[in-house]
Amino acid sequence: MANPFYLQPEQIAQKAKEIRKKIIQTNVHAGQGHTGSDLSEADILACLFFRILNLDKESIENPNRDRFILSKGHGVCGLYCTLAEAGYIPKDKLQTYLQFDSDLPGHPVRQKCPFVELNTGALGHGLSVGTGLALSAKMSNRSFRVFVLTGDGELQEGSNWEAAMSAAHFKLDNLILIVDRNTLQLADRTEAIMAIEPLTDKLKAFGFDVYLTDGNSPRTFIETIDALNLHNQQPKAVIARTIKGKGVSFIEDQPTWHHRIPSGDEVARAIEELE
Repeated sequence: MANPFYLQPEQIAQKAKEIRKKIIQTNVHAGQGHTGSDLSEADILACLFFRILNLDKESIENPNRDRFILSKGHGVCGLYCTLAEAGYIPKDKLQTYLQFDSDLPGHPVRQKCPFVELNTGALGHGLSVGTGLALSAKMSNRSFRVFVLTGDGELQEGSNWEAAMSAAHFKLDNLILIVDRNTLQLADRTEAIMAIEPLTDKLKAFGFDVYLTDGNSPRTFIETIDALNLHNQQPKAVIARTIKGKGVSFIEDQPTWHHRIPSGDEVARAIEELE
């Protein structure tokens, strides 16, 4: 299997802009959302769905397709907008986001959307299930890879570290943990709420092969993923430095935008900056 798009970094950067515009429009239409988190992950999601993941909308039942888990489930609008941009779901369905009984609820729900791998929202579950999926691939001699995108504040959940210990023990070099390291969570810096640094050293101590990258640069992020050693019997951790709210100047790196949406003139300003 291969990615049906396999776009170049410059094309992916343009896709990320379109995804960001959809994020603003979708959250505004819904009247709520996690704008900062959605914008933070847009480049990573664009790279995954338009280049990296061996997955397409016709292969959902293929046992050898790559798996992607959005563990930071509150960033689901970013995922929905990426799926819409890639043609996995109709673009007009974004207008139903957060409506009663919508197929696009406020956290990923597998039973609602076939391209959601795991129901997430309560943080700390994605890496545990991803570890199980990666182990199942090894045990069944399957070639698929498992990508898990977590928030950085999410790593304060102890279940992640139990999963990390298991992933290293079972030598799951087909497991790729991506950390959206924007240094913010909810209302403050991660290091003020509950420090997770030195993150690189901690992940290495748990047996991960660790890579640092720029999560808001498609070229740099793709180069990092391409450089992963998938045959060294070590799970991978990609610490992707990002800016929360990336792409809209008055939203960037502001904790107040964790659970806030643009209103009034802010909407037009945001879209204009993303043009």
